[in-house]
Amino acid sequence: MTRTRNYLSSVLIQEIFLTLDHDDLSQRAKAARILVVLICKHEFDARYQKSEDKLYIAQLYFPLIGQILDEMPVFYNLNAIEKREVLVVILQIIRNLDDTTLIKAWQQSIARTRLFFKLLEECITHFEHNRTGDSLLLGSSSRSPDAERPASPKYSDRLSPSVNAYLSEASRHEIRPQGTPENGYMWNRISPQLSSPNQPYSLREALAQAQSSRIGSTARALRESLHPILRQKLELWEENLSTAVSLEVLGIVDKFSVAAASRSISTDYAKLDCVTSILMGLLSRSQPLTFWKAFLPVVYNIFSLHGATLMARENDRFLKQIAFHLLRLAVFQNDSVRKRAVVGLQILVRNSFNYFKSTTRLRVMLTITLSELLSDVQVTQMKSDGSLEESGEARRLRKSLEEMADVRSKDQLNDCGLPVNALEVAAEGSTDNRWSWVEVKHLSKCLVQALDAGLEHALLGSVMTVDRCAAAEGFYKLALAYAPVPDLHIMWLLHLCDAHQEMQSWAEAAQCAVAVAGVIMQALVGRNDAVWSKDHVASLCRICPIVGTDIGAEVAAAEVEGYGASKLTVDSAVKYLQLANKLFAQAELYHFCASIQELIIPVYKSRRSYGQLAKCHTSLTSIYESILEQEASPIPFIDATYYRVGFYGDRFGKLNKKEYVFREPRDARLGDIMEKLSHTYEAKMDGGHTLHIIPDSRQVNADELQPGVCYLQITAVDPVMEDEDLESRRERIFSLSTGSVRARVFGRFLFDTPFTKNGKTQGGLEDQWKRRTVLQTEGSFPALVNRLVVIKSESLEFSPVENAIGMIETRTGALRNELEEPRSSEGDQLPRLQSLQRILQGSVAVQVNSGVLSVCTAFLSGEPATRLRSQELQQLIAALLEFMAVCKRAIRVHFRLIGEEDQEFHTQLVNGFQSLTAELSHYIPAILSEL
Repeated sequence: MTRTRNYLSSVLIQEIFLTLDHDDLSQRAKAARILVVLICKHEFDARYQKSEDKLYIAQLYFPLIGQILDEMPVFYNLNAIEKREVLVVILQIIRNLDDTTLIKAWQQSIARTRLFFKLLEECITHFEHNRTGDSLLLGSSSRSPDAERPASPKYSDRLSPSVNAYLSEASRHEIRPQGTPENGYMWNRISPQLSSPNQPYSLREALAQAQSSRIGSTARALRESLHPILRQKLELWEENLSTAVSLEVLGIVDKFSVAAASRSISTDYAKLDCVTSILMGLLSRSQPLTFWKAFLPVVYNIFSLHGATLMARENDRFLKQIAFHLLRLAVFQNDSVRKRAVVGLQILVRNSFNYFKSTTRLRVMLTITLSELLSDVQVTQMKSDGSLEESGEARRLRKSLEEMADVRSKDQLNDCGLPVNALEVAAEGSTDNRWSWVEVKHLSKCLVQALDAGLEHALLGSVMTVDRCAAAEGFYKLALAYAPVPDLHIMWLLHLCDAHQEMQSWAEAAQCAVAVAGVIMQALVGRNDAVWSKDHVASLCRICPIVGTDIGAEVAAAEVEGYGASKLTVDSAVKYLQLANKLFAQAELYHFCASIQELIIPVYKSRRSYGQLAKCHTSLTSIYESILEQEASPIPFIDATYYRVGFYGDRFGKLNKKEYVFREPRDARLGDIMEKLSHTYEAKMDGGHTLHIIPDSRQVNADELQPGVCYLQITAVDPVMEDEDLESRRERIFSLSTGSVRARVFGRFLFDTPFTKNGKTQGGLEDQWKRRTVLQTEGSFPALVNRLVVIKSESLEFSPVENAIGMIETRTGALRNELEEPRSSEGDQLPRLQSLQRILQGSVAVQVNSGVLSVCTAFLSGEPATRLRSQELQQLIAALLEFMAVCKRAIRVHFRLIGEEDQEFHTQLVNGFQSLTAELSHYIPAILSEL
């Protein structure tokens, strides 16, 4: 009799469902109410049904779900309340079905399976629980409690019968005390004494009363009409309902994935979009800890069964979304949720090892999603003094990223409901574990680097317009951090390029353009999709060392859906090479321009673009003429000036006790950079700190400096040529004028500091020592930034006699260089007359003889001469004889070159040389026979 009644009810229910398509809204509402009452209140009340009866009834009413799938437009035409009531019916039927019946529903067609999961997505949407004032990311903008949602509360006088049948325990749930750990939410116990005798204790009665009096016309008004304790009951009730729905849907997805693994159902096996869409729906909504405890084991099982499909490129969008939400959960203040997010990230790593044998592609994916997440996370917060500091969200995210690579974190697997060997990765038929903690640590380090770069950029804030070097470094660190993703890497490089152009730092801006072209060229060469080869990339690397020559997995892995592939073209590379050529020309670094043109020409050759080729060769002609002009100039070409800057003081933060080499415009004097840096860093001093500039280049002991004072030590330095002998005693007046002008790339610098052993800075020639300090920077100039940190500093000391020998050798070398250097512009072998006259006048003219004579007086007479070692004495005499011999040769060459107008000057040079020879003969008698 009971089963006959149930059958008749099912027929009636199907007729009622058809009424839901009625044009009259009131008729639809009545049909929905009757449908819920018939199924939920009378047929599925847990108090009256045995388990076998519930299964029978579920199987009996199961065709109703098929009818809904066939008439989906009818469902979509319902309002929110009506949809929720129908969805409760569907969930109640499904939860009592056995697995065999459920699988049959997925065996009919792919389209019907998709519709089934569309209904589950509707369940997630319509039963989502958003607590008032709740925010998924603490510190970010919260959902406004005053915001009106289009739908009314899930709990209503019409909905309550069906929901109470579905969640029989929800109405009896006690309010939890403050600090309940199970759900991670904070509940406030309200004293019963606060209740009013006119306010009912029954939630259902209160809601019915509010609706009958039309108080509950909006969600906000309905909630505010309730007594606080009833409002809290409503909040807890709705949360439990939402959790129950989410857990029910999660369980169905788990069953579906097991069935799909045996290929016994009809679905899209290429993408498993039914699974991915549900998981994204669950992840993108607020969930309590109860849900997260059940979620992780299900996700682990799904990836274990379908990892190859879910990790494939066809599912890039899904992987990016799940990575984003796991990173989002890694920011949560609830430590239990945060740790589960860490394990979730490790599950992705495990599958990356399993199917790709590395984490390269996953690193690209996580880098992309981290970039997107940082636009939502508030990484900084205001301190009491108005300055910015790192926020709690950023600290928690960093902690999670670091824990991901912590070997000890695998101990948490059991707490998360996973087997202890969940992270082990072994190929089929092998016992070798592919999991590599070293590679995971590298992954973690890269992600933390991206987080720190974003944080540092945010902390700069308003000072970016004042401290341009720091601003440029901020963009540079972001570009480095996002190097695995071409789109993001290029974006930050172009920001940096714009910043340099605003500062008129043309060489640095050009380097940025070269780096962008290098990213594109690497990708094209890696895909064999360009006219260039690895040799061309290596050529570009010599201009801009940041351009790597390792072409392979990194570039291929970077091609995540929506990133990189379509934007990396030959035309794009040529565009940025041309920009680099223009900027290098503005910096007058023509050797770089020539190298860049040599990279553009193969493109036009392959396309037979003869007009463009003609322009390139015309440009090359102009470039080489400019190089010849620079080399022929009697004044050495200087493209920039360089200064070593030491920072000492706590107020400098990360700069404290570090040394940098700054690249400044060629006309920047020492006073200019002192004024610029003083203006920049005085603004950062507070009331307890002052700024002081150390005026000399002596070695600084930071521990002996005065507390409360910040010090800047600024010293002019000279770039070191690649083949230069740093141990040479020669002075460096003419060091950069020797030889032809090459591609001016400098990574080493030096400065000389005079000192005496008695502590005085200056002394006589016999007491004057010299300390040569050689600095090596991290990278070389021109670079992508205006300053490079000093990573190595070495000192070499020269004794007074070595100083004297070096001075003489310097003058000798300068004269010899003028005699041997050809006139490049005319192609002959004649020395430069004007330069020769200038150097001769400074070497043998009577009024300057004291320079060489003072050396003889200091070291070749009296007591100082007795202190010289035999070898030092011989070297000094040899240097003086060589100097006089070259002077004599230079005077003869000068005589052949001059005209009538220079005869008098030549006579003065001859008289000066003879006078100098006579004076030197008192100290070196052999000089008369040598000359």
